[in-house]
Amino acid sequence: MPSNLSQSRAANQTIDLPIERTMSSIPRGDTDGNWEYPSPQQMYNAMLRKGYDDTPQDAVESMVAVHNFLNEGAWAEIVEWERRFAKGLGYGWQACRNGEEGSMTGAGMIANEEEVPRPRLRRTPQGSSREVRYVIDYYSAPPEPTGEPVFYLDVRPAVDRPSAAIERMMRWGGDVWHRASGASVRQIAVD
Repeated sequence: MPSNLSQSRAANQTIDLPIERTMSSIPRGDTDGNWEYPSPQQMYNAMLRKGYDDTPQDAVESMVAVHNFLNEGAWAEIVEWERRFAKGLGYGWQACRNGEEGSMTGAGMIANEEEVPRPRLRRTPQGSSREVRYVIDYYSAPPEPTGEPVFYLDVRPAVDRPSAAIERMMRWGGDVWHRASGASVRQIAVD
């Protein structure tokens, strides 16, 4: 998130929004330190700048919380992919801004989701000279009976190299075998 987004109140704004930012656990790729999430005021200003002028002002704080939660979840998935296949982590992630961000993924088309931006992230794992591109799809589901929103993340390496297809099959097969063999039940019994 750019650090130079305005914290000023918008002209049409009727409620005060917090200007405090939250530190992410996601390392920056360009400097030391971690990314900082936008404040609700910055998020509201960015949405207005992008033409989303019908956003309820009293919903912005919740939107920021969901945004941060999904980013942290996506990062945890990337860490797991790299734990299994990259022999360590490099520093941070960088959003790919070469026109891919707004494109629909195959998984999104199959799920018949409406077209929304789908981030693509590129990383160079520690100790590696190869760049890894990740595809992140996110879906909303019907809310919980309590009214809490439900979201699903689908994070995986892009199939732009043969090893990525193999990694996907290995992870999917390993996860299926883990569940089918009863390993998760045995682990609960041990814990």
